[in-house]
Amino acid sequence: MATVKLSLNTDQITEEFFEDTKLLGIVTTVKDYKFCWNLNNLLELDFRINHEIEIKLKRKRRLYFFSVYEYRDPNSSLCHYLYNNLHDGEFLLPEFKHLDFLWLMKNDTVTDDYLEQVKAWLREIPGVQLITELTNEKIKNKDYLIF
Repeated sequence: MATVKLSLNTDQITEEFFEDTKLLGIVTTVKDYKFCWNLNNLLELDFRINHEIEIKLKRKRRLYFFSVYEYRDPNSSLCHYLYNNLHDGEFLLPEFKHLDFLWLMKNDTVTDDYLEQVKAWLREIPGVQLITELTNEKIKNKDYLIF
């Protein structure tokens, strides 16, 4: 009997997940819990860690867990997700080793003005050194961000 190999095509899932999203890369000198505390207190947001959507990757015969913080805007359907890009010396997105966090905005239209406002807010936070917008084309491992 012939063995049939099946493979899962995630292209459509990935495309739908990233539809109408904006993604920022952030470099900072502070730990994730302190960075979220600053976001919540200085910007009056409510980011909270969500263990249900934590990213688990197996690399080098080891499991790595990348925390994801979530904030749902109460005035719209916009959801904010803050991914920790580093865990125990391993990177969620190895092509962005210089970034500490990835801030994904989805489920509602994010205007250029709003995105610029978020960048301005981030610049006010102590320890933030760099903020850059990432396009989907720049991300090699998009499927690592899907939960």
